[in-house]
Amino acid sequence: MDNTYALEMEEITKVFPGVRALDGVTLRVKPGTVHALMGENGAGKSTLMKCLFGIYKEDGGIIKLNGSQCRFKDSHDALKSGVSMIHQELSNVPERSVAENLWLGREPLKKSLLIDHKKMNADTKELLARLEMDIKPEKRIGALSISMQQNCEIAKAVSYNSSIVVMDEPTSSLTDNEVDHLFKIIRQLRSQNVAVIYISHKMEEIFAIADEVSVMRDGKMIGTYDICDIDNNKLISLMVGRDATLRFPTFKSSIGDVCLKAEHLSAMNPRSFKDVSFELHRGEILGIGGLVGAQRTELMEAIFGVRGVSAGKISISGKEIVNMTPKKAIQNGVGMITEDRRGSGIFPLMNISANTSIASLGEYLTKLHLLNHNRLNEESRRYNEALRTKTPTMETLIQNLSGGNQQKVIISRWLMTLPDILIMDEPTRGIDVGAKYEIYQIMGQLVEQGKAIIMVSSEMPELIGMSHRVMVLCAGRCTGTLDKSECSQENIMRLATKFM
Repeated sequence: MDNTYALEMEEITKVFPGVRALDGVTLRVKPGTVHALMGENGAGKSTLMKCLFGIYKEDGGIIKLNGSQCRFKDSHDALKSGVSMIHQELSNVPERSVAENLWLGREPLKKSLLIDHKKMNADTKELLARLEMDIKPEKRIGALSISMQQNCEIAKAVSYNSSIVVMDEPTSSLTDNEVDHLFKIIRQLRSQNVAVIYISHKMEEIFAIADEVSVMRDGKMIGTYDICDIDNNKLISLMVGRDATLRFPTFKSSIGDVCLKAEHLSAMNPRSFKDVSFELHRGEILGIGGLVGAQRTELMEAIFGVRGVSAGKISISGKEIVNMTPKKAIQNGVGMITEDRRGSGIFPLMNISANTSIASLGEYLTKLHLLNHNRLNEESRRYNEALRTKTPTMETLIQNLSGGNQQKVIISRWLMTLPDILIMDEPTRGIDVGAKYEIYQIMGQLVEQGKAIIMVSSEMPELIGMSHRVMVLCAGRCTGTLDKSECSQENIMRLATKFM
């Protein structure tokens, strides 16, 4: 038996209707190493891992674990064989506790065959303590922040004591401190001879944690490299198939009149945002910075009418909007791309055309109040083509797309409503460098047309590179607003930690 590699995937092929997702892909991973898997959205990374994990059945090729050929009939079979996976999208049961989610399907039982909740909570407490995660086992997981839910997914994967752990965008919702903590866990796994396959679009993470990196493009494996033999520019070029030296596009917009004004807004929840005021101008990208818990998303949801406010007022184009609701927001030219793509963004069992047009259906009614499907489908296609959404057809279910292409569909949805104001909450989370640049270009084009954008982002370079001004929140309060010339990581962090 050849134990040189913990995992060998040889000439793996996977075909979906209308698209060859994997075209003879070979991946070899050594035990006790962190092997990064890179590529643009739609390159085939997640599809390859789903073939490994038994979610998809490959159409050709072989898989070997520690030299022995295998083929998992489902993910449960993979887990039993020592392969665990942290998925890009959260897969928890929101109404159940942290402990129930961690041990779902393998709960400890009493002699009576009832679930032993006492032991389950104790095991969870021990696991979380070992991983230095301050989370209560009894807490309802749906009540946790997205980042804490992501930490629970990480803990769940580690709990299987697997020889191979796949991490698909594990840091997409984590703070810098939580990323450092995850790297500590990964180094522990590596020291225990566990092979970690690490998928991420964040270059700095790859160079900080990986031993080797494999690059995929258009369903094919481009090559595998020692991390010390490759640099940032070379890696980007391999991913996108062209030189990519510019991280942010240049755009020229004329800052115009105030189009949105928030005055002394306070949330219903006294622990959320309080007494926040700001103005948004036409032709402007206003960045919203802050750490997890700063209440950035909650503030944006109040602007869009998802959450009520206990005090203050919101005005659009000089007109005060009383009792704002999402319907009123859309009617007043406001769109919102939410942070949680799976939970509040996509409709997974609907196709791309339906997901794109769902916020605009009223504009496509005939005189008989029937939907003009031909016109609606054509407009949906046009917007997705403009964003280069990779999909076999517009009839493809959105859940079958990569995370980045799902995000493009959501952006197309709101562009289709022709908004004057677009709220973008973490718009490039889980999106590769090529697709990010395309989204930045779309943002630049919108503000050049006189539209206004509010962009919430946890990525400092993105805030600094794309914003005209950055408003920073800490503990629900505005701690300052920085002009472009004042924007630096140090200044943003100083304001983001002012009340800590």
